[in-house]
Amino acid sequence: MKISTKGRYALSLMLDLAIHNTGEPVSLKDIARRQDISEKYLEQIIAILNKAGFVRSIRGPQGGYFLIKRPEEYTVGMILRTTEGDLSPVSCVGTENPDCQRMQECVTVKVWQQINDAVNNVIDNITLADLVEWQEEKGNDYVI
Repeated sequence: MKISTKGRYALSLMLDLAIHNTGEPVSLKDIARRQDISEKYLEQIIAILNKAGFVRSIRGPQGGYFLIKRPEEYTVGMILRTTEGDLSPVSCVGTENPDCQRMQECVTVKVWQQINDAVNNVIDNITLADLVEWQEEKGNDYVI
């Protein structure tokens, strides 16, 4: 499993919205500039996050985006699964389990399951609020 730029940039985008939550909408242009990411690419990612109900958009010249929930209500796992899909290292332990004919005899499935469980344990227990806190501890601008 390798996280693509879509997943990494979605996490950056959500973190930027959380950090710059002043009550005013945050423009994609500003996020693109701060994160050094193409605005066109962010438009594709924000559409996915909007459809998933993670962000709300405000149209117009002073428009932009807000997080719908508080940062502590979003996990890294929620954001990555929304943009990446199943994060399992192999298909036989994923959420979209195919009927594997060899599952009963396969010893390596235990390895894949432990890797899958470890990854899920990490990404499902780190929130956007944790990332904001970590960023504040660093005390400088960020790029993920």
